[in-house]
Amino acid sequence: MILSSLLPSKDAPEVPSNNFASCSASRSVTPIRCGLRELRGHTDSVKSTQKITKAMKLVAAAKVRRAQEAVVNGRPFSETLVEVLYNINEQLQTEDIDAPLTNVRPVKKVALVVVTGDRGLCGSFNSSIIKKAEARIAELKDLGLDYTVISVGKKGNTYFLRRPYIPVDKFIEGNTLPTAKEAQAIADDVFSLFVSEEVDKVELLYTKFVSLVKSDLLFIPCYLSHQREKFVM
Repeated sequence: MILSSLLPSKDAPEVPSNNFASCSASRSVTPIRCGLRELRGHTDSVKSTQKITKAMKLVAAAKVRRAQEAVVNGRPFSETLVEVLYNINEQLQTEDIDAPLTNVRPVKKVALVVVTGDRGLCGSFNSSIIKKAEARIAELKDLGLDYTVISVGKKGNTYFLRRPYIPVDKFIEGNTLPTAKEAQAIADDVFSLFVSEEVDKVELLYTKFVSLVKSDLLFIPCYLSHQREKFVM
């Protein structure tokens, strides 16, 4: 009797073994219908987009080529200018002329000029500069030296604006093509800080163009009387 009570009754309703299979089988797939005219329209649209992107690639390649030529052609001028400045400084050392930029004094405060780009999507171009700036700031703190930052470029400006605990003397932004006027603004700020003895040393942090996929990070202390550093673009 106990065994018969455990067996299912003949009058009990049947339970489907697989509800998902029965539901999926009952569904019908609606085919996607598209006429020949619509297919041709989509094909023409894709071809038109390909033509536009190809033209954009050609324009971008031409801009990069012009920028590369400008950098390479400007290097002899910049290197010669540095040599002239050092030669003038050597002459000033032998004459009784007051030249504030040649004064050497104990370093108590350093001005760090950080030059970054205005746009992203360029690999480690901006991040490597910012990381080097952070490392240099940490070194100055360990040495017990005060510091201030002159930020040049939108990416660097955005970074330092979000970190108010880092002292920044000036934020400088330029146009797509740098001009002598913008360079003069940077030089005037550095000159003012050094001559007024607000800072005792100036250091530059920027990148040197090597190729389209590579740029070297340069960290150069600005000495006029002891070292002949090569300022290169």
